[in-house]
Amino acid sequence: MTPDPFTPDPIEPAQTDPGQTSLEAIGWSIFFQSQLTSADGVPGRVASANHGRFLIWTATGELEAGVTGQLRKSGALWPAVGDWVLLRPGDPVIHRVLARKTKLARKQPEREIREQVLAANIDVLFIVSGLDRDYNPRRIERYLVMAAESGARPVVLLNKSDLAAELSLDLGAVVASTQLLSPAVTVIPISALSDHGLDAIPAQLAPGQTAALIGSSGVGKSTILNRLLGADRQSTTPVRESDSRGRHTTTTRQLFVMPGGWLLMDLPGLREIQLWAEANQSSGRLETTFDDIQQLAQKCRFRDCTHTSEPGCAVTAASIEPARLANYLKMQRELAQLDRKTDTKSAREGPSRSKPGNKTGRPYPKRDRLE
Repeated sequence: MTPDPFTPDPIEPAQTDPGQTSLEAIGWSIFFQSQLTSADGVPGRVASANHGRFLIWTATGELEAGVTGQLRKSGALWPAVGDWVLLRPGDPVIHRVLARKTKLARKQPEREIREQVLAANIDVLFIVSGLDRDYNPRRIERYLVMAAESGARPVVLLNKSDLAAELSLDLGAVVASTQLLSPAVTVIPISALSDHGLDAIPAQLAPGQTAALIGSSGVGKSTILNRLLGADRQSTTPVRESDSRGRHTTTTRQLFVMPGGWLLMDLPGLREIQLWAEANQSSGRLETTFDDIQQLAQKCRFRDCTHTSEPGCAVTAASIEPARLANYLKMQRELAQLDRKTDTKSAREGPSRSKPGNKTGRPYPKRDRLE
């Protein structure tokens, strides 16, 4: 990956410096310990980043660090917020990024086919949606697919529950319909302004675990973080009345140590949510979010059914919400196109991910005609 352009501007000291503490308190585990050798250097965690300069938390406190020229030129992992890195002893320079346990990424919002890592080594992804005009089940489904690809456990936060009566919403029905989007999803209605439901958020994590807040601008991510911290650490702005959208008040990714000993990252609002996955490794990611469609696909008459107009299609014959099916097919095509562009073998063999019926990996038989 091409590193960000280096600029020598200093990073502001973190307001959440954990001070002298154990590495385990900021997320260290046997997974990272097993990657070390005796001469590797000093481990630390990336708490924030700014154009090639990084704020690192270590067992003795925080420090600012750059990267070695070798790491810059090698094409190895480039540090992202949440990463565990190794520093040269006595020299605040990163020379190695440890393998990630989880990775939240998207395709860069541009024509170039390139990955953008949003957060590293998170345990829980809080998907925040406002119950005002921001609420969009299709967007939540896309975030759920991103979470499945990352390896983090998704939890949906339906913020602004205090507006339910004003908007004539049946809050219980909205929560129930949101839970139906994915079998394993946890949905928590909250109000960051009134603190309603906020106590359920820390209960999702154990001390030393890490979470991230993701969602559109204006859904209240920074307000949630400030309320949980008990202090105004992140700037907030009101949303526009016309569409309930907000401006990008959070512009950088930063880790915060929360009361209770867990960690939280506030991510800038995303205007584009383009999926990213390693070549030919995401066929199971849609299954996690769209298990109902995947199960029905096994009953289709044709193994390569596209679930559009084929006779004997169990998916179109079922009561799947048309918008949900359309979103599934759209993301399926998107992932297939990504495969073709990132993997030479996929480009020769065609969009193998566009055949949802084949969960076993067996070659598809020739398509039979109905009698």
